Amino acid sequence: SSQNLSEEFAEAAQQLKKEAPRIQFGKIDVTHQHDLRKEFKIREFPTVKLFVDGSRENPIDCKGVRQASAFITWVKRRTGPITVLINSTDQAEAIINADDLAVIGFFKELHNDSVEVFCETARDVPEMPFGMTASKDVRANYGIQKNTLVVFKKGKPVHNEVLEDGRQNKLDLTRLIKTFTLDLVTEYNLETSVKIFDIPVENHILLFTPTNSETFNAIYENYKSAAAEFRGKIMFVLVDTNETRNGRVFEYFGIREVDVPAVRILNLTSGAKYKMPADEVTLENLKKFCWSYLNGKAKLHLSSEEIPEDWDKMPVKVLVGKNFNKIVF
Repeated sequence: SSQNLSEEFAEAAQQLKKEAPRIQFGKIDVTHQHDLRKEFKIREFPTVKLFVDGSRENPIDCKGVRQASAFITWVKRRTGPITVLINSTDQAEAIINADDLAVIGFFKELHNDSVEVFCETARDVPEMPFGMTASKDVRANYGIQKNTLVVFKKGKPVHNEVLEDGRQNKLDLTRLIKTFTLDLVTEYNLETSVKIFDIPVENHILLFTPTNSETFNAIYENYKSAAAEFRGKIMFVLVDTNETRNGRVFEYFGIREVDVPAVRILNLTSGAKYKMPADEVTLENLKKFCWSYLNGKAKLHLSSEEIPEDWDKMPVKVLVGKNFNKIVF
């Protein structure tokens, strides 16, 4: 909430006052400052912007940062060194084991496009520590030959992304890395919904199923396997249809009890919904559905109620999604 973020922001300001006194903090109530709201195109609240070198042109937006610690890191990476330079295996191990998550860039040399993209990504992911190295010994210790970004979770490598000049962009890497703050499949509830929407992945796939059904384990394993292939491209969400608090989600997708298990894809930007054409939740069907969606071949799903039996008995006909085209056109 706005209140929480305001408190975290104040805490960060307090700490940075000691550590980096040249960074000034201020807050504006835009309900009274209409001109400023218009000038800086403020559409959502709260919005945090960083102004650099006394210029009011093009301030940098700080999005999705909610904790004081991450906010402090974000500001520091914008105004000082972006990542830690690693020269020894001991140093690498210290960073990898300090937090739950860490990201290390292994490079043959520290001057190329890949390093630039890596640093840009580090700026946008203040939630976790970043380090980079061009040491031959450190690379050899982790068995890495090419320029590679490695995500470590609880001290173990969980993802390797080879960085080829010009192939990756900052946004794709940011999306991918941020997904590691969540499980491979995230069960939807009030607490996780905030985290799900914080991660900048606009494609969400949702599996609607009762988690206590006999077939649940098999279905869930298939769903998890598919999730590994589409990490960073599609966010995999599980919705327990036995949980009454999820009612609004079922309603939004038009899911009824007879439909489950059901799989839908939602594009957050356009609000477009897609229904998996196959009924069975197999790994093959899930992969086929996800790729057809990513390649722009999936059919839009317009949920519709059933056609009423007496729709044409009266002078004014009753139209629903399923008979609309046929009758009107």
